[in-house]
Amino acid sequence: MSCAETAAGPRVLCAGIIVLDEVFRVPEFPKPDGKVQADGYFVVNGGCAANAAVAIARLGGRVALAGPMGGPPGRDDNGDRVLAALARDHVDCAACQRVAGLATALSAIFIDARGDRMIVTYRDERIAAVTPADPDALVAKADIVLADNRYPAFVAPICVAARRRGVPVVLDGDRPTVEDDPLFAIATHLIFSSECLRETTGVADLAEGLSRVARRTDAFLAVSNGPDDIMFLHGGKPHRLPVFKIRAVDTLAAGDAFHGGFVLALGEGKNEVEAMRFGAAAAGIKCSRLGGSAGMPTRPEVGAFLAESSAAAAAKAK
Repeated sequence: MSCAETAAGPRVLCAGIIVLDEVFRVPEFPKPDGKVQADGYFVVNGGCAANAAVAIARLGGRVALAGPMGGPPGRDDNGDRVLAALARDHVDCAACQRVAGLATALSAIFIDARGDRMIVTYRDERIAAVTPADPDALVAKADIVLADNRYPAFVAPICVAARRRGVPVVLDGDRPTVEDDPLFAIATHLIFSSECLRETTGVADLAEGLSRVARRTDAFLAVSNGPDDIMFLHGGKPHRLPVFKIRAVDTLAAGDAFHGGFVLALGEGKNEVEAMRFGAAAAGIKCSRLGGSAGMPTRPEVGAFLAESSAAAAAKAK
């Protein structure tokens, strides 16, 4: 019996960047040389992989997180705070690799009254060069892997080890790179943000951008585009999947909610379109809440949201 058929569900490994986010709520973004008084301030764990891990845990999945961090414990306050928050969400952080003498990445995030965001991240480049101690051990119990491309030196060996075992690898294309990035050829599924796809390919048209990447990989390809439709390739042709209309309060970690929901649903046996719809529902709910990863929804909330959306669509069709 496969893991997707058991009550426990799939075991997901998230690999990539882990950050401490300091978030400022502002009425509007500051202008050059200007000052803005913040309406609110909070600290929350962040980073693509870490946020996705929280999303999966909130949705009822079994999830482990692997990524390079500062250390050791007690000497890196950023990392200690992040790991404490992740533990409260029942994310297994045993594979988080702490590097003595370095500091865990830190982001300053501004969220305006419309829910839009500006992010400034600082990381010690020595962390970006860290490689996993034993990638085969990390994927030994995983049923599916989600990796972001922020730390390619760390995630690439994990993705290769997963593919050797026949484990699906979903790559979050968040950092602009090049069309022949080796990670693209390793992944079974590759989902970009619109900003990353445009900067990577140098073309504004998302369908053309996906087609260009398709020449380099056999992976399933899709791109999210904020409040606009998700675009994906099927049979070499672009298709659109509408997202849910919500009133955005905070878009921070929305893409990570989408990736987490997508990976969990895919691991449970749903097809790519069903998995993207599930991920889009998780992201939509997240955007309606302030708090970055702290606003990730639970499985019952996503189920109720999808049921309500389906009922509304059926009533509208009558």
